[in-house]
Amino acid sequence: MPFGVLALQGDFREHLQTLRRLGVDAVAVRTAEEVAVVKGLIIPGGESTTIGKLMARYGLLEPIRELARSGKPLLGTCAGAILMAKSIGAAAKDQPALGVMDICVERNAYGRQVDSFEADIAVKGIAGGSVRAVFIRAPIISAVTDGVEVLAEHDGRIVAARQRSMLVLSFHPELTDDTRMHSYFVHMG
Repeated sequence: MPFGVLALQGDFREHLQTLRRLGVDAVAVRTAEEVAVVKGLIIPGGESTTIGKLMARYGLLEPIRELARSGKPLLGTCAGAILMAKSIGAAAKDQPALGVMDICVERNAYGRQVDSFEADIAVKGIAGGSVRAVFIRAPIISAVTDGVEVLAEHDGRIVAARQRSMLVLSFHPELTDDTRMHSYFVHMG
């Protein structure tokens, strides 16, 4: 059974390449039928409103929610983290979302595209030193419930969290050569 990467919009190709570098069987996912046969799913960065609308149009919201309820690993990076949150600050009124994780996120918390940056951050559970994090119009996790474990912060802001088999990152691990975040995700299930 392969791992899937939601391939509607955003940087799904980079996630597929990273998983394959780890030797993981990985497939692009675009249909409910494809969601049903993966052992875990990555929702990539991109434009959260666009990805949400495409998930709604193609009937993917409920199948992905079911995947999360079943305990299969689910990773959301940047826009994917926004879509997984139960509460989205400054969300567009018509923004569809999965709402599967007990977190609140603030979109574009670090500013516009021109404010993008990289930083080394320590991530709980990741051995071998800090992780190079690429922040592009990144959200922050502004609130978590008791069932959510904070894995990393940058300048006092939460940028990585886990709840059961769900993982969210404000940054883009697929844009570096470091495969440790993807390895962590693959071994969550």
